[in-house]
Amino acid sequence: MKTETVVLECSQCGAHNYHTLVNRARQERFMIKKYCPQCDQHTLHQETR
Repeated sequence: MKTETVVLECSQCGAHNYHTLVNRARQERFMIKKYCPQCDQHTLHQETR
C-alpha cells in the first residue's frame, strides 16, 4: 500500500493543525472532524494539496 503524509487544514480559520497518513489509492480529499485550538471548537479539517 502506498501511504503519504498530508497536512490537515481547519475549514473555519485555515490553520494547519494536524499531520496524518492517508492511502494514495483514494481519489477524494481526506476529511475528518477534529479539535482546532485557534477556533477553540471541533471543526471539519481537510487534506491540503
